[in-house]
Amino acid sequence: MNGLGLMALRLVLAVVFIAHGAHRLFGLFAGPAIGVGGPEATARIFATFGLEPNFPLAVLAGGLALLGGVLLAIGWFTRLAAPILAIVTLVAVWKTQWPWGFFLNWVGVPDRGQGFEFSVVLIGALVCLTLTGAGDWSIDGTRANSAAARAAGRARLRGKI
Repeated sequence: MNGLGLMALRLVLAVVFIAHGAHRLFGLFAGPAIGVGGPEATARIFATFGLEPNFPLAVLAGGLALLGGVLLAIGWFTRLAAPILAIVTLVAVWKTQWPWGFFLNWVGVPDRGQGFEFSVVLIGALVCLTLTGAGDWSIDGTRANSAAARAAGRARLRGKI
């Protein structure tokens, strides 16, 4: 059951990061609530927060979110992808959300940004995956189980010789 729980956690996180990465890189999911999207629009937003050089950082952030989300979805290199995504999220908290405090702007107050409440949940989940791994229902889990089985087989053979 632990493997199933970790798979559910990975898939939910993957949806969030793939959506954000696709928006930053390709402008997908654009609309009034999220904005235009694409690397140029993301670079303009990064520039307002003092992130320079803004265009390469926009492409890097979008690429890390998209690739990291895909890696989480299939459970491959999870212990590498999860902390990288946590660092990207921490930078977002530091540069964009910290001035607004903890809570999200639930009531839609104009001229007020979003707090870091949701990012704390993301970071906590990513730390969980970093510490536990992807679980049995993943490429990482399958590789670990087959490696353990091979090692046990070698140990049995050595004992009989």
